[in-house]
Amino acid sequence: MTQPKKLFIKTYGCQMNVYDSERMAEAMGGQGYVQTDSPDDADMILLNTCHIREKAAEKIYSELGRYKGLKAERPDLRIGVAGCVAQAEGAEIMRRQPMVDLVVGPQSYHRLPELEAKARGGEKALDTDFPEEDKFERLKSRPKAKRGPTAFLTVQEGCDKFCAFCVVPYTRGAEVSRPADRVLSEARDLVERGVRELTLLGQNVNAYHGHERGLAGLIRELAKIDGLARIRFTTSHPNDMDDDLIAAHGDCDKLMPYLHLPVQAGSDKILKRMNRQHTAEQYLRLIERLRAARPDLHLSGDFIVGFPEETEADFRDTMALIEAVEYGSAFSFKYSERPGTPAAERPQVPEAEKDDRLQRLQALLTRQQRALQDAMVGREVGVLFEKTGRLPGQMVGKSDYLHAVHVAAEGLQPGDLRPVRIVESGPNSLKGVLV
Repeated sequence: MTQPKKLFIKTYGCQMNVYDSERMAEAMGGQGYVQTDSPDDADMILLNTCHIREKAAEKIYSELGRYKGLKAERPDLRIGVAGCVAQAEGAEIMRRQPMVDLVVGPQSYHRLPELEAKARGGEKALDTDFPEEDKFERLKSRPKAKRGPTAFLTVQEGCDKFCAFCVVPYTRGAEVSRPADRVLSEARDLVERGVRELTLLGQNVNAYHGHERGLAGLIRELAKIDGLARIRFTTSHPNDMDDDLIAAHGDCDKLMPYLHLPVQAGSDKILKRMNRQHTAEQYLRLIERLRAARPDLHLSGDFIVGFPEETEADFRDTMALIEAVEYGSAFSFKYSERPGTPAAERPQVPEAEKDDRLQRLQALLTRQQRALQDAMVGREVGVLFEKTGRLPGQMVGKSDYLHAVHVAAEGLQPGDLRPVRIVESGPNSLKGVLV
C-alpha cells in the first residue's frame, strides 16, 4: 500500500488565509497528500503568507531559512510560498531563496496541483496571475469529512478602496463576489458536516454583490438553512454598510451582535490622507444607527497610529473617537511603510512617537474591553461550545459577542449551543454556568 505524502502548511495573517489554506490542503488531498503538524516529516512545505504586517516579506525569508537544513537532507522535499507576499514578490522569492520550488498568488491557488507536478518534475513553478476563471469552481469539492462547529466561508475577495496604506488591491485584485447560489451550496455542505456557525469572509465583505440585495440578502438566505445557528461577517468598510445590512442586525436572529468595522483613525485630516472616504462624524453616526437597530451590539475596530503627518492633535482625535464608541475589542498597529503605496512616500512619524501613542491607545482599548467584559457578569448568553478546556470536565466556546467562555458541566459536546449565565470575568475569558 502506497504511503500518503505529507503536507505542512503554515498560515499567516487573516481569516481568509485560514480559509485559503483549508482549500489548498483539499486541493492537494486530491494528489495524495495528507496534512501534518510538523515540517520535519513533510514531503511538501507551503507557507501561506500575509503582506499586511510590518516587514512581512522579511519574516517569510527568515522562515524559509529555517528549512534549508531539511532541504539539504531531502532534496525531493518541495517548498512553496503562497498568498499575498507571493503575489507581491513573485520571482524575487525564488531569486533570494533558490530552494523554493513554487510560488503561487492568492487568486491562482486552484492551480496548485499543476504547479506541484511541475516542481516534482524538476522545474520551478511560478503563477501570480489574476486568472479569469473562478478558482472556487475549479477547486474540487470539499471531502465529506466531519467538521468542527465553526467555519470560515469566503464570499468576496479584493478591494477597490485603495486606502493609502494598504497593499490588498495590488495583491488580491479588484472586488469580486461569489454568486449567492454557490455560497449557499457550500454553506449547506458545511452544515451537513457539523458546522453550526459560519463567518463570511471578504477583504471588503459588505461590498458583496453576488445577491441582488447584497450581503444582507445573502445573510437572510443563509438564515433559512436548517441547522445553521449563527452567522457573522468580517471585514467591513463603513462606506458599504447599507440600510438593509443595518436592519439585518436588528431583525435577523441568526446574525450575531458583534461587528468588526474598522475606522483606522479619528482625525478627519488623517482619514483624508488615508483615502478612507469618510469622516469621523460619519462613522460615529453610522455606529448610532447600528446600535439603534441592535442596542447590545459589540463593536470591534482597527487602528493605525503614527500614520504619516499624524500630529498629537490628530492622535487625540482618534482617542476621542474610541471614547465615544466604546469598543469590545480592537486591533491596533504602528504604521509601517508598504512599498508602492502612496503613504510610503510621505514624511514619517518618528518611531518613538509611534511607540508612545500605541501604548496609550492600547491602554484605552484594554480598559474598554475589560469594562464591557466585566459587564457581562450576571447576564445570560448563548455559548457555542467548540473544544475541551484545560481542566477536567471543562468545555470552551464562544458567546454571541465572541467572548471566550468556559463552563464545567457534564455531558457537553463540541457543537452544543446552550444558554449560559456568566459568573466571572477573567483577563481574556469569561466563566459561566449552564442555565
